Amino acid sequence: MAQNFLACDREQELLLPPSLREWLPEDHLAWFVLDAVDEIELSAFYGAYREDGWGRAAFEPAMMVALLLYAYAVGERSSRGIERRCREDVAFRVITANRVPDHATIARFRARHEQALAATFTQVLALCARAGLVSVGVVALDGSLLAGNASAGATRSYATIRAEVERMLAEAAEADAAEDECLGEARGDELPAGLSDPRSRRERLRRCKQQLEAEEADAQAAHQENLGWRAAWEAEHGRRLGGRKPTPPAADALAARRINTTDPDTRLMKRRGGRAVQGYNAQVVASPEQVIIAAQLTQAHNDSDQLAPMVANAAETLRDAGIQEPIGIVLADGGYWNSAAISNVREQGIDVLIPTRDRRRTRPRTLSPPRAPKRSGSRRCSRDPKGSCSTADANRSSNRSSRTRNTSGAPTASSAAASPPARPNGS
Repeated sequence: MAQNFLACDREQELLLPPSLREWLPEDHLAWFVLDAVDEIELSAFYGAYREDGWGRAAFEPAMMVALLLYAYAVGERSSRGIERRCREDVAFRVITANRVPDHATIARFRARHEQALAATFTQVLALCARAGLVSVGVVALDGSLLAGNASAGATRSYATIRAEVERMLAEAAEADAAEDECLGEARGDELPAGLSDPRSRRERLRRCKQQLEAEEADAQAAHQENLGWRAAWEAEHGRRLGGRKPTPPAADALAARRINTTDPDTRLMKRRGGRAVQGYNAQVVASPEQVIIAAQLTQAHNDSDQLAPMVANAAETLRDAGIQEPIGIVLADGGYWNSAAISNVREQGIDVLIPTRDRRRTRPRTLSPPRAPKRSGSRRCSRDPKGSCSTADANRSSNRSSRTRNTSGAPTASSAAASPPARPNGS
C-alpha cells in the first residue's frame, strides 16, 4: 500500500533517454539491480513518508535503494563518491534517471533506513533461491580480517587512558580557574591548545575507561561464579573436584587492559604470516554459487569458536528466506577446528569437513623390526699375537649365529616364535 503512492512519479523518473539506455549493455549489473529492487518489498522504506504527498521525499525511495545497493556492490562506500559517480558514471546515471542526489541526502537516507537496508539481505537471498542460484547441500565458511576506521596507534592501556583523563581534567580545571581570574563573570571562548576538542575527546576517553572497568568487573564476577560452582559441586559429591583450580585475574589486570580510543569496538587482529589489523573478524557463509547466506562481524581473534554460531545464523537466514532445503555439509579451513563445535553441528545432521591441524594423525605408522636382545659379556674376540680369533671364540660366535639364522638366511622356528608378528604399515 505504502509502496504504490509514488508509483506514477517513479515510472516517470525511471524513463531514460534512448541514447543513455543504449550506452549500457543489456547484461550489465545495473539492470539486474533495478529488476531485483522491483521484486523487493519496500514498505519499510515508504512507511516513513506520508501517503497524502505532503512532506514527501525529494527522491524516489526505490531509486535510492537501487543506488545504494549498486554502489555497495561495486565497492563504492563514500556518499561523496556516490554523488560524484552519479555525475560521471553511466550506470549510476541510468539508475538515478539522470538525477544527482547530493552526498548529504544519500548519507541521511542510509542512516534513516539502516535497518531496512539490512533486511533486504534476506529478500535478495529469497530471490536468488527462486532463480535457482542457491543450493545449500554444501556450504563454505571462512573468516577475513576487516580493518576498522581506527589507527592501531590509538590503542592504549587503562593506565595510560586514566593518566590522560586526569591530566586533561587538571588542565581543564586550571583553564577554568585562569579564565575566572582573567575574565571574571564574562564569557570566554578560547581554549588551551591541548583541549581543542575537549567535549568529544574527554567523553570518548571516559567511555573507554568505563568499558575497561566493566570488562574487568565481568572477569572478576566470572571467576567468583566459577569458584562458587566448584564449591557447590564438591559439597554435593563429598570430594574435591579434579583438574586445575581457576586462576583469579591478576591484580594489575585492569592496568594492562587495552582499548582503541578512536573506535572502542575494534580489536587488534593478527593472522599467522600476515600484518596486524585494527578492526574486526568478518565471518561469511556462502553457497557453491557464491551467494552469501550469512555474514557476521566478531571481535574474536581466531575462528575456532565461530563454527557453531555461523551455522546457526545461516540456518536461521535460510528459514527467514523461505528456503526449505537443509544444510548438508559445511566446508571450512583448519582454523575452525574445535571438537566440541564440530560435535554440536553434527548433532543437527550437518556434516563438517575440516582439515586437521595435527599432521601426525594422517601419517602412516611404520614399525621398525625388533632389536636383538643384548647379551652380557664382551663381544670382542681374544686375538692371538698374529691377530686371528682363537678357536673357542670362533666356535662361540658360530653358535650364536646358528641360534638366530639358518643357512638360508631365514629365521628359525624358535626365533620366529620368540619375536612378535610385525603389524602392517598404517595399523
